[in-house]
Amino acid sequence: MGKTQDQDYRHILKYTGIFGGVQGFQLVLGLLRTKLMALLLGPSGMGLASLFQSASQFLSQATNLGVAVSAVRQLSEDHDAEDKALQGSSIQTVRSWSLFTALLGLLIALVSGPVISHATFDSGNHTLHLVWLGPAVAMMALTGGETAILKATRQLGRLALIQLLCALMALFISIPIYYMFGETGIVPVINLMAFSTLLLTSYHSLRLYPVRWIAFSLGRGSGILRLGIAFTLAGIVGSGAEMFIRSFLNVSGSLDTVGLYNAGYMITITYAGLVFAAMESDYYPRLSSVNQNVEATNKMVNKQMEVSILTMAPLLTALIILLPVLIPLLFSSQFLPIVAMTQVAALAMFFKAMTLPVAYITLARGLSLTYLVLESSYYVALVLFVIVGYRYWGIWGTGLAIMLAHLAEFLIINGYARWRYEYKQSSTVMKYGAIHLLIGLSAYILTITVDKVVYWLLGGILVIVSLLFSLWVLNQKRKSSSTSTRL
Repeated sequence: MGKTQDQDYRHILKYTGIFGGVQGFQLVLGLLRTKLMALLLGPSGMGLASLFQSASQFLSQATNLGVAVSAVRQLSEDHDAEDKALQGSSIQTVRSWSLFTALLGLLIALVSGPVISHATFDSGNHTLHLVWLGPAVAMMALTGGETAILKATRQLGRLALIQLLCALMALFISIPIYYMFGETGIVPVINLMAFSTLLLTSYHSLRLYPVRWIAFSLGRGSGILRLGIAFTLAGIVGSGAEMFIRSFLNVSGSLDTVGLYNAGYMITITYAGLVFAAMESDYYPRLSSVNQNVEATNKMVNKQMEVSILTMAPLLTALIILLPVLIPLLFSSQFLPIVAMTQVAALAMFFKAMTLPVAYITLARGLSLTYLVLESSYYVALVLFVIVGYRYWGIWGTGLAIMLAHLAEFLIINGYARWRYEYKQSSTVMKYGAIHLLIGLSAYILTITVDKVVYWLLGGILVIVSLLFSLWVLNQKRKSSSTSTRL
């Protein structure tokens, strides 16, 4: 058992490193792309791009029936059963439902454009722009199905390569278009990026599992749909909440406010994917295979959480300290108001690292209603906190809202998992979490109490302490794993 556990730990470290490296590459390209977008579009243009992107995500979540996530669970089971006929049938079912949801998404985008335009923008008619998001929504649905096939069949190397190439194409597609056409190029960029992602994903999945055109089938999809519909509803709540927040900030503030919020949100939430990237591609299928075994589930969740905390915490501490320098470099001096917002919002990711591995238990068990309720509770909290936070403390209040919403999510999901799934955090997880959270809080306190030389001196010490502690622990784990493997 000890040897297996150590091998599991090595597996987590390996694929966290692989997908973390991919995300790191994407991060660098994303920073460059964001910097150029900020210079070419400004806060107002960034806000408009954020609203259109939120709209396309909302339409996608509302119409894709959650196939991209829910299909992974069933396909993983069929793949592990090593039944080629059953696996082939499941793949055809997933592709059939993906095609159906792509057509549904295209249709809904065509008819809902006026409604979304009226609800999102306080001035101007953007109906035509929203209608032209339809092709992107359809392509995202098709891509989701092919991605689910690659994840379930453990094609992790291909998934990593696809992510790398998509990051490159996003840069080379968007920047020339924004340079030539400015804000009018936002919708074409969204469509071209969706097309390039579909092209790359399909190239790899169709080579492994060619399409049998005569086998169009929506059968065997009940298991996918049960969880998928719940995932769709949760996605609607999530995307709807994001749209509502941006619309609220647009009406209560301006497009500049939306652009500032989106930039701060992107830094704290999106870039945290550097560590979380491996979970959906690797951790989720593995957790699904032991979902009814309480002891095995607890061990797998805790090991994943250890890696998440140890790898993310030094990055977050460094981010909090370096933001006064990073924001002008990543964007421009116009975005300096988000420094304080992003510093407090970064604390949210400490709670996220101790929440996300636990949250996957519900998905792995296929408990659709539970997943919907838990996921919705976070977004309800986020919306309420953002409204209150912005009205009382402006853009900084939205950062505080993000942190408080993630704290609420941590308490709800961990409390529910302990009661319903008999999940217990290990003493090791609690120790690592407490140490790194204390360091992170200390870093934030520095941002509001000291400045100049003292700030950089003490901040540098905290970053070094956090990094050295994580490296020391990870090195001990690697040595233990290597010794166990040789034995």
